[in-house]
Amino acid sequence: MRKHNPNNERMKRKFFSYLKEAKRQSEPTVDAVAKALNRFEVYTGFRDFKGFHIEQAIGFKKDLAQRNSQRSDKPLSKATLHSTFTHLKRFFQWLSSQPGYKSRLQYSDADYFNLSEKERRVATAHREQRVPTIEQVKHVISAMPAHTDIEKRNRALIAFTLLTGARDSAIASLKIKHVDLIENKVDQDAREVKTKFSKTFMTVFFPVGEEIRDIVRAWVLYLREHCLWGNEDPLFPATKVEVGAGHQFQASGLSHRHWSNATPIRAIFRKAFTEAGLPYFNPHSFRNSLARLGQETCRTPEEFKAWSQNLGHENPLTTFVSYGEVPYPRQAEILKALERPRTTTNLFADADAIAEAVARKLLLGGH
Repeated sequence: MRKHNPNNERMKRKFFSYLKEAKRQSEPTVDAVAKALNRFEVYTGFRDFKGFHIEQAIGFKKDLAQRNSQRSDKPLSKATLHSTFTHLKRFFQWLSSQPGYKSRLQYSDADYFNLSEKERRVATAHREQRVPTIEQVKHVISAMPAHTDIEKRNRALIAFTLLTGARDSAIASLKIKHVDLIENKVDQDAREVKTKFSKTFMTVFFPVGEEIRDIVRAWVLYLREHCLWGNEDPLFPATKVEVGAGHQFQASGLSHRHWSNATPIRAIFRKAFTEAGLPYFNPHSFRNSLARLGQETCRTPEEFKAWSQNLGHENPLTTFVSYGEVPYPRQAEILKALERPRTTTNLFADADAIAEAVARKLLLGGH
């Protein structure tokens, strides 16, 4: 059975290069595009893209809508269908302008990958995100053992994620030298750290409790003073795997290499939350938790701007819109509180102060 098409592979590589270099798309985005194209090619039996016609798009949409997810064994969500068809639509729009394909494909042919308007609204509807509370995260950390080197690393990993809000890809690539225990900060230097959009910024430890900071501090000192590791060694090293007495591979401590990706980090999170009796929350969800903490803690626009920058956001609106959603229980609480009469003496004064501060930031070139 045919499993690839040389001509298709050549055009896919060209498109992936276009996404990375011209559109500056991240590696996960390119991987998602590759997955969508593979699904389509499997459906067509890896026929040459030059033979594309709208019936293939129509048939593929019907076929994919009837498939089940490998993870949940339930029908693929509308969001998955929407993202898959969007990737395919953009690919065939691009392909229609390429030499050798212009005379065979019409730009408008790609429109047949669209969902119906009703399905699109379902797929793109905003839903409340599941976000762990700071107390839940602390409960998980306190329940984690810390006897072996691997256990110490795992506990410090989750504590560090809460303390800094760093993305898992950045955490996997951090070195010991990037953590400053005197200034309580992390230097996310894009030359060495895999930050989003290769952005370099400084993160000061968030105020989430001295016990969390102590765990991270103890881990860094353990690596330096007990393990005698240097600045260039990984902050969270991969597990060393060796052949054991039973001629089977087993974990045997820490290696001097970085994790190649964030998959082991997510596995550690899943195991820790499950063993603590809580539902799994991925590392990225901690950023939402910190954004909500910032909404509760910050009292002025300047304070929230600093909090936002600490998450790596240039614009505070990114923190508000993407991470700072008011959870439903709090939303209901606020609305009920508004039913009660209150004085309005300071209401507009506060609004004026905020507007004045925002205007001042814009005039000074702030974001």
